[in-house]
Amino acid sequence: MKQQQFIDQQRPLWDDFRRLADELDKPPRRRAQAELARLPELYRRLCADYALARHRHYSSGLVEELHDLVQRGHRLLYQRKSIWLWRMVAFVWSGFPNTLRRHSRAFWLATALFYGPALAMGLACYFDGDFIYTLLDPFEVASMEFMYDPANPLPGRSEDRASASDFAMFGYYIWNNIGIGFRTFASGMLAGVGTVFLLLFNGVAIGGVAGHLTQLGFSATFWTFVAGHSAFELTAICISGAAGLLLGKAILAPGRRSRGEALKWAALEAVTLVMGAALLLLGAAFIEAFWSSNGAVAPTVKYMVSAVLWTALILYLGFAGRGRDAT
Repeated sequence: MKQQQFIDQQRPLWDDFRRLADELDKPPRRRAQAELARLPELYRRLCADYALARHRHYSSGLVEELHDLVQRGHRLLYQRKSIWLWRMVAFVWSGFPNTLRRHSRAFWLATALFYGPALAMGLACYFDGDFIYTLLDPFEVASMEFMYDPANPLPGRSEDRASASDFAMFGYYIWNNIGIGFRTFASGMLAGVGTVFLLLFNGVAIGGVAGHLTQLGFSATFWTFVAGHSAFELTAICISGAAGLLLGKAILAPGRRSRGEALKWAALEAVTLVMGAALLLLGAAFIEAFWSSNGAVAPTVKYMVSAVLWTALILYLGFAGRGRDAT
């Protein structure tokens, strides 16, 4: 094939690749997932044209033009930083909330398993001051009361952590919160029984503490402390529970799939939920360390911020990424 015939035949492909490269060089907010998906195929065809042009000893100008396009495509395709940044944005904006909505029944079941016992235990401890001792031993009760005693200058911190810095507490809260979420998720491998147990247990523990402290008159200290981070932390626990229930369902009721295939599919979905829950728990740890224990902030302000966070989280989980492919 003569060079001009080759150029006339392949020029639309090169121009299409150049337009795509120009579009991908724009800020990530203007990129589309479909455009990213076209890049590998166009790049492979462009490399074939470049190799063919060199093999046939076409003009140096044409070879150089194709060489520049190939280099540009290589940079776009293997620039891991920008690709991963875009994938993270896509995950947060559409992948995570779409996956959660796709498994809304598991989420609402986990929510009921968590909040139902929390409400029941909270009321029981509120109306009976000694009922908390059916859940915690006297030492644990005394430690918990110290943490939220109005006389404690740093609410939410036990006596052995009273001198810790906010940054140190941030690390502690990350370790503690993500540990709870991961155990709740991973326990789903016990045919879902472990996840159900941990949701019930955590609900009973949190509800019992809340009810006991409220009846002691520590409401101003306790509720203002938990108000800020509760939206992210409690919702993340329920999402982790939903992920664990997906694993349990795959083991107990694989449907038409083999148990291994059902578990593999459920794990892909569950990991997406757990990754999203981990981000929420990270945000909760930050708020808990640097905002919740700040006694200089008026309780009214803390409650207002809590209302804003709950509203924003509900809107995000309910509407973010609608109409987009969750993958």
